[in-house]
Amino acid sequence: MNLKIIFTWWNRQTLGTFLKTIFSGKFVGKDHLGNKYYTNKKNERWVIYSGNIEATKITSDWYLWMHHTIDKIPDENEKKYKWQKEHLENKTGTNERYQPVKIKKNNIKKKYESWK
Repeated sequence: MNLKIIFTWWNRQTLGTFLKTIFSGKFVGKDHLGNKYYTNKKNERWVIYSGNIEATKITSDWYLWMHHTIDKIPDENEKKYKWQKEHLENKTGTNERYQPVKIKKNNIKKKYESWK
């Protein structure tokens, strides 16, 4: 067993979650990001993240299942609409964050003339 699992909570799971998964967890499914979903006899549901723990990695289908909104286990092969985008985790604080295009002051066309 990896020592990171015992001493750090931000590497996939805690020791408690690891033990809970081994002794009472039933594997339910996996999403396209590699997250694994589990349940037990008490109908508790949890996720083991692939890589760093980031709650926004959970897709909308699995989010509904995790919060007991739906009982149907999400299927990756289910047909999606054309307008539905692929799920992305929150990229804030990374190099992939959203950055609006900066407009130079000289390129702004005013609809009025300022006083001189």
